[in-house]
Amino acid sequence: MKSERSMYMKWMTVVFAVFVAVLAHAGTNNLDVVNAARRQIGVTVGYDPAYRRLAYPGGDVPRESGVCTDVVIRALRDSRKIDLQKLVHEDMKANFAKYPKNWGLKKTDANIDHRRVPNLQCYFTRKGWSLKTTKRASDYEPGDLVTVTVGGRLPHIMIVSDRKASDGTPLVIHNIGSGTKEEHLLFAYPITGRYRIK
Repeated sequence: MKSERSMYMKWMTVVFAVFVAVLAHAGTNNLDVVNAARRQIGVTVGYDPAYRRLAYPGGDVPRESGVCTDVVIRALRDSRKIDLQKLVHEDMKANFAKYPKNWGLKKTDANIDHRRVPNLQCYFTRKGWSLKTTKRASDYEPGDLVTVTVGGRLPHIMIVSDRKASDGTPLVIHNIGSGTKEEHLLFAYPITGRYRIK
């Protein structure tokens, strides 16, 4: 009887350990972000980098257009109720000196700050979302946010998909000039950052 009880307790300990491990892994599951990004395909059909005045918080440019950052902004709002406009604005206001000075700004601008890739990179890093960049496809999980440089100078951001190309490389969901698309471009440009929402 005692040995049966001991065996049962050991078995329950193993089951509990497996359960905790599964829960821990589920915490990095960002499929909801991927699905929210994918829902933009066929809706966001254009690319428009023009400066616009936005409502605050929760402001957005018309859904049929936008830039690469708008794909991320909308995906996080739609899936997690994460408003990058508000969060980046508040963090930038409190820590302005820590953010890039690429545009010669003297103060924050809630209309555009969250729509700039370098600002998102700074915010994600400050949130503790930054991961090491690699060239191994297996390191990239669905929902990872990846920044790259296009044409040697243009910053760009993409969301890693749960779908893969025939070579095993994850596809990405992004808007690089002709609306939101899901494409085989993860390693097409030099990677400058990788971020995973916690």
